[in-house]
Amino acid sequence: MSDSTQEKRYRVGYALASKKEHSFIQPSLIEHSRQRGIDLIKLDPTKPLLEQGKLDCVIHKLYDLDWKQNLHEFREKCPNVPVVDSPEDIEKLHNRVSMLEVITQLNFPVSERERFGVPKQVVVMDPTVLSCGGGGGEGLGELEFPVIAKPLDADGSATSHKMFLIYDQEGMKILKAPIVLQEFVNHGGVIFKVYVVGGYVKCVKRRSLPDISEEKIGTSKGSLPFSQISNLTATQEEKNKEYGEDRSLEKVEMPPSRFLEELAKAMRRSMGLNLFNFDVIRDARDADRYLIIDINYFPGYAKMPCYEPVLTDFFWDMVTTKKSHV
Repeated sequence: MSDSTQEKRYRVGYALASKKEHSFIQPSLIEHSRQRGIDLIKLDPTKPLLEQGKLDCVIHKLYDLDWKQNLHEFREKCPNVPVVDSPEDIEKLHNRVSMLEVITQLNFPVSERERFGVPKQVVVMDPTVLSCGGGGGEGLGELEFPVIAKPLDADGSATSHKMFLIYDQEGMKILKAPIVLQEFVNHGGVIFKVYVVGGYVKCVKRRSLPDISEEKIGTSKGSLPFSQISNLTATQEEKNKEYGEDRSLEKVEMPPSRFLEELAKAMRRSMGLNLFNFDVIRDARDADRYLIIDINYFPGYAKMPCYEPVLTDFFWDMVTTKKSHV
């Protein structure tokens, strides 16, 4: 076959941390993309992108200043090559306050029936408030125990994932400022993870923190790390299986797909991002009330069913339309 009749091939460059590369750039994704005429090219973030061959699209999840400068120079010289996504837009998700402000700024209903919002939360910057066990409650603002404690930074580091369930003022003494305190909302022990890839939206169900009864609130003390809660939940699930109790996630009703699609579309436009997921819980007190509790950039897509064709379709859209804006 002559070169003139050969299928045009596209080069999608990726710059990812080693752990992300290992989980995302699977042989199945490489092959799926190859069959569509797309070659996935590993980029060297320490070298100028302009010196790494012709690129038709760049995807990335690196945050150091040198990489941002490298990307900036590339975008100036190659403005028609889609870069997914803009570092400036990604940074909004690195802070748990600005992250959820995205939701509060969506000032129009996406559904006549379903409602969405975010849990109440406060940011504690003063370490003395924590060391005093909440300062007599002043550190909680309008919140009541129990609360969820999350680091203010959400940059994907190990410390950003250290979360606690805090039952009382004494439990706050283990926390370090700055910290976000978020109301705990009973939600049936199920979380909905909504993956967004451009215009594609996929929701999956996962186990979450179990509901807390009024009786348990009155008797529980101190704090529990999320890792310990997860282990306790897993142990309880095994016991339930032994006694024949069916608590399958299959019985849990999904949020309406149209609602999630419209919500994802609104978030995508507001944030200017193509690759993200968000965690949603359904308020146990109101089945039509949904709360967005977390937003993550470039999540673990390999956990999403059939991620290879979905991402390949997205790459194809990027290289053929040359548009990374949403």
